[in-house]
Amino acid sequence: MTREAAVWGVGTSDFGVFADRRVETLAWSAVAEAIRDADIAPNEIDAIIVGSVFGPPGVATRIQRGLGIGAIPMWTIENACASGTSAYHEAVTAVRSGRFDRVLVIGVDQLSTLFTGAIVPEATDPEGATGLPLPGLYALTAARYLDVHGLTDRQLAAVAVKNKTNGLDNPRAHLRAAPPTIEDVLASRPIADPLTLLQCCPTTDGAGALVIGAGRRTDRDVLVESSTTVSGRPWDQRHDEVWGFSCVRRAGERALADAGRRIEDIDVLEVHDAFTIGEITTLEALGMAEVGAGGDLAVSGHTARDGDQPVNPSGGLLSRGHPLGATGTAQLAEIVWQLRGDAGPRQVRRHGVGLVETMGGGAAGMDGNACVVTVLSV
Repeated sequence: MTREAAVWGVGTSDFGVFADRRVETLAWSAVAEAIRDADIAPNEIDAIIVGSVFGPPGVATRIQRGLGIGAIPMWTIENACASGTSAYHEAVTAVRSGRFDRVLVIGVDQLSTLFTGAIVPEATDPEGATGLPLPGLYALTAARYLDVHGLTDRQLAAVAVKNKTNGLDNPRAHLRAAPPTIEDVLASRPIADPLTLLQCCPTTDGAGALVIGAGRRTDRDVLVESSTTVSGRPWDQRHDEVWGFSCVRRAGERALADAGRRIEDIDVLEVHDAFTIGEITTLEALGMAEVGAGGDLAVSGHTARDGDQPVNPSGGLLSRGHPLGATGTAQLAEIVWQLRGDAGPRQVRRHGVGLVETMGGGAAGMDGNACVVTVLSV
């Protein structure tokens, strides 16, 4: 019989540029908060799963050593930007199956010591061979939407205004400048036409952690209604759907079906907005809008913090930053805080059911490396 799995505790580090810190110290901050939040002792953890993309070899073991939690199973998952949520998915699966009772999930990356700009793609992949980093890949999607669906530059910019306004109330976010106007966004430095600097996530360091458990239901435990992970499929110019769309749609449809939910049932979402166009296409893939109509969601206020279905009240990747392995765990922490009513000035009105989506970036001619979608509730 499958058991219920719940999030017992969450924690994160601050997000920003911490090039002078050892990467494992970021994880220790997040884990300490998550274990306190779960109200358990460290020696009650049965297993540790770490999600990281650019963590140095052995980073999980050094994190474990510093925590003083030894002699239990521990392993690392690398699944591009979905590494943290992939680690969470495996923890949920392990708890539901009865393999473990309490699993510590950690997501961590320190990008500031590795990159000064866009992440360089692997040279053996089609994207790397053509010199196409992710800003360019997302820009091609945006250009197609402008041409085919009538998306406007101002609709793209409205996503940045919304998320950066939300991020101002997130004390752990990397970017917390005064909220820009649409004109500010459009006038910022060009990165990959039509995307400008304020439409792109920053290079960030950080960590997030969760305790997933079974066998108790306190008033602070958040139920995992469903968790789904899918990998990408071969993708090229012959496909009608833009890059990443199909991957997100498959994961979203399965997660909602497993939870017995429709997208209309979701009160609050954290989705992968590494670039403004990414939030638009993701919400379409999840069924919140028809293909080509997603640009209206931010402009209309539907996805605003006080809207009908708030999206990225944390400020999203555009404000919090995108330390790849930690992104999914940070998204999960935000949704847990929202569902508990603990989000402070970021708190949304309706917060019974939440959804997290993380899509791992494209490589090797696939429509995304992986996508994880999970539905949670109180």
